[in-house]
Amino acid sequence: MRFVKDIFTKVHVFSILFEYLSYFAGLLLKKMSICFTIYRIYFKRTRCTMDKIWLNNKTVVITGASGGMGKGIAEKLIKEHGCTVIGIARSEEKMKKVVEELGPDADKFSYQLFDVSVEKNWTDFVDYLKENGIKPDILINNAGILPKFDRFQNYTVDYIEKAMNINFYSAVYSIHALLPILLESPTPAIINVCSSAALMTLAGTSVYSASKSALKSLTEALREELRGKCYVGIICPGFTKTDIFRNQESSDDKAQKALNMVSTSCDRMVKMIMRDVRHKRSLGVHGFDAGFMNYFGRITPVQGGRLFSNVMKISHLPLFDPVFKD
Repeated sequence: MRFVKDIFTKVHVFSILFEYLSYFAGLLLKKMSICFTIYRIYFKRTRCTMDKIWLNNKTVVITGASGGMGKGIAEKLIKEHGCTVIGIARSEEKMKKVVEELGPDADKFSYQLFDVSVEKNWTDFVDYLKENGIKPDILINNAGILPKFDRFQNYTVDYIEKAMNINFYSAVYSIHALLPILLESPTPAIINVCSSAALMTLAGTSVYSASKSALKSLTEALREELRGKCYVGIICPGFTKTDIFRNQESSDDKAQKALNMVSTSCDRMVKMIMRDVRHKRSLGVHGFDAGFMNYFGRITPVQGGRLFSNVMKISHLPLFDPVFKD
């Protein structure tokens, strides 16, 4: 009986000790939680402030700045961060419209008209910068075209070269020409706008996916080579409501409605891209469709591509007819 009594006594003592330990552990966790909350609020506020500061008053070169996302990014940089933007495009009419829409901030925007897919144009542009004492801090490669959905054998070699030149080689030429100048900046940055097509390839996008995948791979290599010296970011947007579909032959209302259902508005896409740039994110994947393509492209690339291709096929949209004709 005494043995049993001793056991109960020890159990009672341990239960009291456990109760006290639980109490003090609860107090400690509560204090830690409060401290962590305070730290998180302070850190987040400080980080947001620092994120915003690094981008302020920079000189930025943007390709494809005459419309769509390029125009939206230029406007955000100027109006929200006081940046000086040099836009590059081919249409002077569109560029003049951008200047007009900027209103009182128009003095912070200038433009150069040339074909970004020609290497010599970039060397001439560098000469222009040096002659005028302009030293860019940031390069944003946004120019691009979306070839019509079609089978690979239906593309001409000239058409394939055109897509590769605009979507890939334009970035190669711009980075190669401007990198020495960018690295003179205390906060150099290169942001390449790729596509969800670089995350997972769909039927009918062989040329476009190849060009954007090449750009993504180039950017990833640069990110490692320039680590600690230059911020390098990749943006992979999904379908966006811009005029990039101008090369598509189909103007079918049904196709347009279907695209609108999965497309993100240009304003919303620009906001998400700007958030990536402010936070110096290495990869930004945006859009409902891009999220799915990123997931399936990583988890099951073959079956994922087949799934999306089947969806395109059974949709019976004229936009995809050239791809699935027997």
